[in-house]
Amino acid sequence: MTDIQNPSGEKRKHDEPFAERETNYIDLLGRFAPVIFLLVLIVIFYALNPRFLSQRNIFNVLRQVSITGLLAIGMTFVILTAGIDLSVGSLLAFSGIVAAGVAKGTRTNTLSLGTTEESGYGVLAAILAAITIGMLGGLVQGAATTKFKIPPFVVTLGGLSAFRGATLLFSNGGPISGFNDAFTEWGQGEIGPVPIPVIIFLGFAVVAHIVLRYTQYGRHVYAVGGNPEAARLSGLNVGLITTSVYVIQGFFAGLGGFVLAARLNSAEAVAGTGFELTVIASVVIGGTSLFGGEGSVLGTVIGSLLIGVLINGLVLNNVNPYVQQVSIGIVIVIAVAFDTFVKSRRSI
Repeated sequence: MTDIQNPSGEKRKHDEPFAERETNYIDLLGRFAPVIFLLVLIVIFYALNPRFLSQRNIFNVLRQVSITGLLAIGMTFVILTAGIDLSVGSLLAFSGIVAAGVAKGTRTNTLSLGTTEESGYGVLAAILAAITIGMLGGLVQGAATTKFKIPPFVVTLGGLSAFRGATLLFSNGGPISGFNDAFTEWGQGEIGPVPIPVIIFLGFAVVAHIVLRYTQYGRHVYAVGGNPEAARLSGLNVGLITTSVYVIQGFFAGLGGFVLAARLNSAEAVAGTGFELTVIASVVIGGTSLFGGEGSVLGTVIGSLLIGVLINGLVLNNVNPYVQQVSIGIVIVIAVAFDTFVKSRRSI
């Protein structure tokens, strides 16, 4: 509020300057843009095809989103520290193929053996194997980034190739297929009308949100992403925190690899190809800054849904699949450009 002297000698108060109000409006739009864009897409696709909002299609969208959504939760932790992980799709494939091998007791294609093969080690062992592989992969990449000061882009770009090669080596280039019901239930089953993968995704989203928002560790993640030097001077172990977020990403890659194999009843060497684009898009569109220190898991959930709705709506309206990739790429650029614009207005 400012006092202004008018010609009659009286003072009157004016509201905050127009520029400040404009910045507040932009900031407000920046916070709620993902939700607004999601609602706009839903309205458009419903108008084009009323089947879009059918219960069957809604759960189909959620089921499709659940795998990349799990990866996006982990990616949120990484990007909050101003890092990046390009290896998530390959690590998911490697974790999934190992889980399948453990469940079946063999590294070769066992589709011909059917689902009655009893030589494997069970579902629990398969889940633990997938998560262990994922976390070890994340640990190696996180340690390489912090100990050897290699940029995360370079480390995870190498991981993208290395983990894909490890997947091919493990399975001799072929799939591992044909699981029993206890395995496939995790990817194909339902509790009521809700698919189990959706429950897993939303459940871990809630847990991750609580960790980031209401725990000391979460505050440390934001601090490292916001200003790593200040975080170091305040006594935080920046290297350990940075490494830990890649381990978390690995956990979700492992879990996602297992769920995807259960859903498809097959672990494929090419699983997860191109997931990097979708996952990073979901996180950035959800409002997490690529510069670190700002964002939320709830925003990532919205971003994941937005990407899922976009792809599903384009498919329902028979849009060329190549155009879908173009659309996602454009959305990523717009999201990053808008994020940069909002930040520049805040600094005025």
